[in-house]
Amino acid sequence: MSDTALDTDTARSDGGPIGPPIALVGPTASGKSEMAMQLALERPGTEIVSVDSMGVYREMDIGTAKPSQADRAEVPHHLLDLVGPEEEFTVRRFQAAAAEALADVEARGGRALLVGGTGLYHRAVVDGLRLPGRWPVVAAALEEEADDAGGLDRLHRRLRREDPLAAGRIEPGNRRRIVRALEVTLGSGRPFSSFGPGLGTYPTTRFVLAGVPFDAGVHGGRVEERLSAQMAAGFLDEVRALAARPAGLSRTARQALGYRELLAHVEEGAPIDDAVAETLRRTRLFARRQWAWFRRDPRVVWLPSASDCYGALLALWDATAAAHQAAARD
Repeated sequence: MSDTALDTDTARSDGGPIGPPIALVGPTASGKSEMAMQLALERPGTEIVSVDSMGVYREMDIGTAKPSQADRAEVPHHLLDLVGPEEEFTVRRFQAAAAEALADVEARGGRALLVGGTGLYHRAVVDGLRLPGRWPVVAAALEEEADDAGGLDRLHRRLRREDPLAAGRIEPGNRRRIVRALEVTLGSGRPFSSFGPGLGTYPTTRFVLAGVPFDAGVHGGRVEERLSAQMAAGFLDEVRALAARPAGLSRTARQALGYRELLAHVEEGAPIDDAVAETLRRTRLFARRQWAWFRRDPRVVWLPSASDCYGALLALWDATAAAHQAAARD
């Protein structure tokens, strides 16, 4: 065990936190979860906090690449399996649950390692975003309009009239964000963009941000390998079981990568090969969007994309722990 690791154990025995929480970000299938588990085993007191918008759903295990029960028994994990798949889950609910989990970790003298690639959830936690409320009746009417032919285009044009700043930040095809921006604007009587400085602002945060970079040369292969392993592990059977639930799946849960495509096979008879191919395409596109999101953040310390990515993460973990302890002694 290194001197730094011995120091962190001492810090825990004194009841103080080991160090500042670290948020490990990056594209899906980039190895973040594996690195987090390895670090948690090597550095006692580490607790893993999932930042995955679909990991919150029970019964959605294989397709969300949740850590195994054995891993969860060995290292504390948080913010997994919070609700049933029939429930809508919001970033606001996640923010509240994350605040509670982080407070619990720190009260035990532990150190949180946040792991995940859901960008808005990540920002809600590390930046404490001021999130507006919900107006379900307004949202339902907007969703109904979006279902009509040309409805989404009309909604985006309406958003441009009501809140040009928000409309300029949202792609015309992003139904979820267009509906949400209009829901808030119409429901609150205030422009959606007035609820904060926007995601283009990166304030000082107590979190240390570390990132696994996107490598186009290898990432597509990793995505395909992971999906093949998930299919072999029973992903399709998992989706069949979810589709057969009397309570069904919420609109949010149905949009999860792989689930939407396999549900099209199970419920609508789409060819399974087409469903798998579409899952691969959509996952690769999602990974590129994640990379575009996270690389804009100047606070992220990017780890090397070579084989020593984990070594760099461990060095950052130890260095920030040592700095934290030194500051506490001063």
